[in-house]
Amino acid sequence: GAGGIMLPNHAPLTIAEQFGTLAELFPGRIDLGLGRAPGTDRPTMRALRRSLESSGEDSFPNDVLELQGYLAPEADNAVVRAVPGQGTEVPIWLLGSSLYSAQLSAYLGLPFAFASHFAPEMLMQALQIYRSTYKPSARHPKPHAMVGLNIIVAPTDEEAQFLFTSSQQRFLGMVRGRRGKLPPPVASMTGLWSPAEATQVERMLRESIVGSPQTVRAGLAETRERTQADEFIVACAVHDHALRRRSYELLAGL
Repeated sequence: GAGGIMLPNHAPLTIAEQFGTLAELFPGRIDLGLGRAPGTDRPTMRALRRSLESSGEDSFPNDVLELQGYLAPEADNAVVRAVPGQGTEVPIWLLGSSLYSAQLSAYLGLPFAFASHFAPEMLMQALQIYRSTYKPSARHPKPHAMVGLNIIVAPTDEEAQFLFTSSQQRFLGMVRGRRGKLPPPVASMTGLWSPAEATQVERMLRESIVGSPQTVRAGLAETRERTQADEFIVACAVHDHALRRRSYELLAGL
């Protein structure tokens, strides 16, 4: 599945056929997260032919409904059909880092995923709004919430914190307006950022659980208790591929 396809960057029919293809290849294993943000910088937005003036709010609800229609069982009067895709009913989530998608998810009766792995400020408020205003749908009679987390698991807390400096450097680059490949870890962030930058990066990465299996297990339990999340979606920005895979394997074993 996808944590977040930025729907305003693509035609709903295109996404329906792409995910319909996956659903035909792997029945029952595919789901589709949808976001309304551009998810990129202005030059890339131009390359995607996306309007720089559009926020996505005007067309996003209609695009979601259009996409649902392409994935639904075929209607006799349908003029346009997704092939493949029609009838696969790929489960749809709405992804957000603000209150807008929480409200829309509740209104449409869809599962909701909050991108707290990079924008944790409104996490609890968004979950409260989603659950309190949820309108049951035929497929989802109850609200279903997912929380995004940065998780790095290593044999020791010290090694996990060392690996986490790659994420800290990446977010420092975002604060400074510079983006690029994930940097390798460093022994210490001291001297790489100012106190103000450190505070901003730590605020953005607040929903992170980094440490040994025991530390991460306790962190997950605390987060589950605090958010009452039905699921977690995990980002693991570890520079070394083998160590990133090890982190996921350790996490899966908890």
